[in-house]
Amino acid sequence: MVLNYIWISFFIIAFAVSLYRWIFLGEVQAFTDVMNSTFTSAKSAFEISLGLTGTLTLWLGLMKIGESGGAIQALARVSSPVFRRLFPDIPANHPANGSIFMNIAANLLGLDNAATPLGLKAMKELQEINPQKATASNPMIMFLVLNASGLTLIPISIMVYRAQMGASNPADIFIPIMIATLISTLIGVITVCFRQRINILDPVLLLFFGCISILILGIVFAFRSMSQEQIELWSSAIANFILFSIIICFIVTGLRKKINIYNAFIEGAKEGFHTAITIIPYLVAMLVAIAVFRSCGAMTMLENGIARLVEAFGFNSEFTGALPTAMMKPLSGSGARGMMIDAMRTYGADSFVGRLASILQGSTDTTFYVVAVYYGSVAIKNTRYTISCSLLADLAGVIASVYLAYLFFGS
Repeated sequence: MVLNYIWISFFIIAFAVSLYRWIFLGEVQAFTDVMNSTFTSAKSAFEISLGLTGTLTLWLGLMKIGESGGAIQALARVSSPVFRRLFPDIPANHPANGSIFMNIAANLLGLDNAATPLGLKAMKELQEINPQKATASNPMIMFLVLNASGLTLIPISIMVYRAQMGASNPADIFIPIMIATLISTLIGVITVCFRQRINILDPVLLLFFGCISILILGIVFAFRSMSQEQIELWSSAIANFILFSIIICFIVTGLRKKINIYNAFIEGAKEGFHTAITIIPYLVAMLVAIAVFRSCGAMTMLENGIARLVEAFGFNSEFTGALPTAMMKPLSGSGARGMMIDAMRTYGADSFVGRLASILQGSTDTTFYVVAVYYGSVAIKNTRYTISCSLLADLAGVIASVYLAYLFFGS
């Protein structure tokens, strides 16, 4: 229901703002801009789905090999102490645990192309044990919030963009991003645990999140003395080595079980193709709504209103120049990336606003895109409190990003 109200609100707000621009500001092209954005975004949604088809086909084929060979079940057993507490409604040693583990690992390594199909595989398996097929289950909500919070160990793509925009030290935002995304994830998980009455003080969960924090701090200290090129080289090499090792592990376990690996791959690949087709209408619906909200000028009006409010209370409003990135991130990953690049182009890559926009881009993931794709793949219509918890995690990431930007780069 929440997604339904948000979707309708985007269109109503877009119509009201466009009507205001047309009547009071004399901008006769207002509705033309909005309508053009619907056609462009619908085309983009289809192209995104088409682009996902190959990746989904490949990875769901590989996942089928891992499942048939027993590798997924082994991962489920390894992750069960933590997942049994975060996802108490998933049966012990269920394949969904292994798929969730793989998805989270891919996200941590920054391997988006692998994370999405692995996440869709996990959603399909979670749907199998979901008693109400049109309503998001508790494990689905926890899984979606984990994805929307965007925990990533190495934000390599952001550093690459900063290098392209002429930053003197493209990796100077590395530590702030690591801290901000960790805060966002912790707030998201704690919020869901509260709603689902999961004991967040359980020793196993405390140990798990403590280990993640130590791992992040370890990476921070390891990379502090490296140049941008060295960070990019080693992080990419290690991430892809781990990923390819997993593929080989799947094939080896399949050989040990003496399964027909080729047939298993084809069977899983067919599921990937079907999933890519399934998500098209959900993705079109969400991206069109986001596009009309952006193209009508509502986003700009919101940004200017926040700036005036901040100044009215006597606070430094310098950070508002980066707010378009923060506002766009839950709606559109590519849109937020464009806002980040625009901020660096306008203010400078080494400016406070340019650095803050980069931190904001890396602190969270694209909430509405994740919800549309993942829930759309299994026809979930009632998302319950998924979006509210995800947006709370996003807000925590934004607040942390602004604070850290002032702490590290403020004058």
